[in-house]
Amino acid sequence: MSMKFKRRLPIPKEIREEMPLSVELAERKVAVDAEVAKVLRGEDERRLLIVGPCSADREDSVLEYANRLAKLAERVEDRLVVIPRVYTNKPRTKGTGYKGLLHNPDPEAADDMLGGIKAIRHMHLRVVEETGLFTADEMLYPSNYQYLIDLLAYIAVGARSVENQEHRLVASGVPMPVGMKNPTGGSTAVMLNSIYAAQQPQTFIFRNWEVETTGNPLAHAVLRGYVGLDGINYPNYHYEYLERLCARYTTDTYASPAVVIDCNHDNSGKRPLEQMRICHEVMDSVRRSPAIGRLVRGFMVESYLEEGNQPVGGGVYGKSITDACLGWENTVRLVLEMAERA
Repeated sequence: MSMKFKRRLPIPKEIREEMPLSVELAERKVAVDAEVAKVLRGEDERRLLIVGPCSADREDSVLEYANRLAKLAERVEDRLVVIPRVYTNKPRTKGTGYKGLLHNPDPEAADDMLGGIKAIRHMHLRVVEETGLFTADEMLYPSNYQYLIDLLAYIAVGARSVENQEHRLVASGVPMPVGMKNPTGGSTAVMLNSIYAAQQPQTFIFRNWEVETTGNPLAHAVLRGYVGLDGINYPNYHYEYLERLCARYTTDTYASPAVVIDCNHDNSGKRPLEQMRICHEVMDSVRRSPAIGRLVRGFMVESYLEEGNQPVGGGVYGKSITDACLGWENTVRLVLEMAERA
């Protein structure tokens, strides 16, 4: 048993300088960040829609998806603020299998970590440059987010990471909203504790530096369902759950309470078409309860060019190699229907 130190990698600043964002787009991001913040604070009646492939596995199909999404986003911009999912890191329950583009930039060179860093930066950068939409990714490895810090409009902390101290502390210092998912066991208390920790000023060691943070008031809840001890999927988007959460997740303790509903994963039982029904049910709850309406600020939807999923190396262009996704036609239908009801 050992750990081999193979080589020193460039620091994030060096990668950002090598692959820069233009001054014009950097200025645009300031406005986008303010727009997203207003939605999460409830100062803008629109809702967030974080939508895209379960995993951003290849640049060509992700770019085609993002360009289609940008045109769709223009059609609904008065009702929805759309952020494309460009998820390049994938947690694995058993620690094996496809771990995302960061680790697998090229099937012929799966251990080329520098190539992976540049590949994920290049993909996010091209999405931003071609569409004007800034992206979302998962903070699976807290020390890596700085490779993309200037491109991300949204960060998620996943169900397997949300109880981890480093994720909570780093989330307190990032300059964009961080969605803290409920853990795989479903504990509301764990999720709320994570949000509270991320909203507080923190001091800790990060990348060999002693750092201080101001706290992140835009850290918020993401409900993704959970798996019970009986191995069965249990959703947590129903009216009764949201009503109970409203009573616990209040401004007495938390800055800007906000919830994003993850419509796939254990909420849908990984049945991608159920995402459409889930969105509509939550919108019904929003209309029925002013408190729920104030709390629910957005949705996460997994969609790609082709419906369903396939094994790694399956060869179908634009079809997920991880969790099954909505196809493009159903995505358009869902987004337009959500805009009508928002």
